[in-house]
Amino acid sequence: MDLLNKAKELEDMKMNNMSTSDRVVASREAKKLILAINEIYKQTKDPDLMDVMKRLTDKKRKIEKRLKGRPAA
Repeated sequence: MDLLNKAKELEDMKMNNMSTSDRVVASREAKKLILAINEIYKQTKDPDLMDVMKRLTDKKRKIEKRLKGRPAA
């Protein structure tokens, strides 16, 4: 499956030295992958797909946390 390969690449991607625009692109890509995998999951109910979606969601949250940055003092 091409979706699972893209998901694996996104999971393995390093967050070091990412620019803000790279983080935005990665977050959007993660969202697209999660939604696409979810459509397949609705039909198959494959627990492996659910695990992939959970890992992608975790990665997406980490990216978005870095996008928001630290609050001003």
